[in-house]
Amino acid sequence: MYYKKLVGKNIYLSPRTVEDAEQYTKWMNDFSTTDYLGRSSQIMTLEKEKEFLEKHIGDEATFNIVTLDEDKLIGTISIENIDHFNRRGTLGIFIGDKEEREKGYGTEAIRLILDYGFNYLNLNNIKLDVMAFNERAIACYKKCGFKEIGRRRKCVYIDGKYYDVVIMDILKEEFTGKYILNRNI
Repeated sequence: MYYKKLVGKNIYLSPRTVEDAEQYTKWMNDFSTTDYLGRSSQIMTLEKEKEFLEKHIGDEATFNIVTLDEDKLIGTISIENIDHFNRRGTLGIFIGDKEEREKGYGTEAIRLILDYGFNYLNLNNIKLDVMAFNERAIACYKKCGFKEIGRRRKCVYIDGKYYDVVIMDILKEEFTGKYILNRNI
């Protein structure tokens, strides 16, 4: 069911499929996931999720995050809005499976996709947006080499309050290491 496109030590990244729409629909209707994405005001139906997955099925850097030991789907990661002319894209990630959070899978997935983005897609700049209150994610991004470059103030409304969004990025020259273990050369 899953294909080992980018293999790390504990996880691998596999192309996303429509068959996982039911699991994604559950995650996208769970406040413990969507509050951190700034998407809790959205209602996701199975039909809408299938439509979204079908629309993005051919995207060049959109993956499921799957555990190596159990072949268990735990989340998703992607580089979206890729602009090959300017060599830039935007990172998106979440670990939807609550039991698999805080185990280092997010860090490993980010390093795998950065390796792919910089060394296979020839990107030079990868950015992301993160909710300012998501200290765990910000620490993870910094560990992976991202730097804060700005902040959009009080622009996301969640549970009766406005929150800032932190903007971070990383340049190819700042990324070190080889994390894709199944590379051929």
